[in-house]
Amino acid sequence: MDTIQEKILPKLLLLDKKDQHKVLRVTGEAGMSMPEHISTKEAVVIIQEGEATFEIDHKNYNLKKDDVFIIPAGAKHKLDIQSNFQAVVIMDIDSQIEFIN
Repeated sequence: MDTIQEKILPKLLLLDKKDQHKVLRVTGEAGMSMPEHISTKEAVVIIQEGEATFEIDHKNYNLKKDDVFIIPAGAKHKLDIQSNFQAVVIMDIDSQIEFIN
């Protein structure tokens, strides 16, 4: 049985890993959110489906299918999903996602 935590957070899946970068898929349903976190290195997010709001440094960015967004290294950000969502995230092979709390 899924825990409540698994139902609330978007899912992250490693799609590919190369010498210099890795590619993750992020999927989630409307109402899911990812709490404030950082990427230790720059990340590129490509929205494939749905809509979401990224909050970075207290500024909101509404993103939808086909939008591309660059998250600077160390920038505190969070994700709130408005409609069924899928994105790919490309980041340095050594980059880590670190939650703030």
